[in-house]
Amino acid sequence: MYEQYWQLQAQPFENGARAESYYPSEIHQGALLKLKYTVENRRGGAALSGASGLGKSILIDMLLRNLPEAYRPRVHIVFPQMPADQLIAFLAAQVAGLATPPTTISESINVLGDFLAKNTGDGCHTVVVIDEAHLLRDAETLEALRLLLNFESQGIPQLSLILSGQPAMLTQLERASGLGDRIGVRTLLRPFSQEETASYISHRMTAAGATRTIFEPGATDLVHEITQGVSRNINSVCDLALLIGFAEGKESISAAAIEAVSEEMIAVTPE
Repeated sequence: MYEQYWQLQAQPFENGARAESYYPSEIHQGALLKLKYTVENRRGGAALSGASGLGKSILIDMLLRNLPEAYRPRVHIVFPQMPADQLIAFLAAQVAGLATPPTTISESINVLGDFLAKNTGDGCHTVVVIDEAHLLRDAETLEALRLLLNFESQGIPQLSLILSGQPAMLTQLERASGLGDRIGVRTLLRPFSQEETASYISHRMTAAGATRTIFEPGATDLVHEITQGVSRNINSVCDLALLIGFAEGKESISAAAIEAVSEEMIAVTPE
């Protein structure tokens, strides 16, 4: 709606995982490096944790998008809340490319075993990502995931399992010691610093085609104060600021404009 007014080629603050929108902050690059290390060195399991809105999804997308071709198939499960037998059956079908999931645990295990052995023999490596993994509270399901890491060839795992979720996931891994012991790489995302928030906003605007500074320095400082450096919240505030700035014919986004946006967002937030 406002792209033409601000001379942009795209909306800069969408929450989607466009590669152009990825901001390589120190914390995100470090996390991405650990995840790539886990997969490319076939270390078995890794955990990516962080509060909602800190960019876990775009990190997973960047990982899967940039792995070498030999790391396939790549299975991304977004809604993991299902009984253990159903989760393993669904996973077996996704990994092996079956139209219909197996009907029993033993059949699921056989499908996985046969496929992983062939895949490894072909020089490939399977990658499984389970999103929202903090929702996996059932001991039986956690144990089933541990068993996945028992598929090995000459002592090397035939798949890499990446769990992505909110920090409660780490506590659950500690309680499920069998699985926790197999998750050797763990990384925790944090919010942006004030400097990173300003850099993030500038990066997003440039990626969308901006050729001049639209958000004034005082505006970015206030965005950080309001959002506490949470990228999803930064997106919401900045997107609304651009919309209102367009509606009011502003030439740039000032701190006063961000303050007005903040007050408007509070006014429409249900109690």
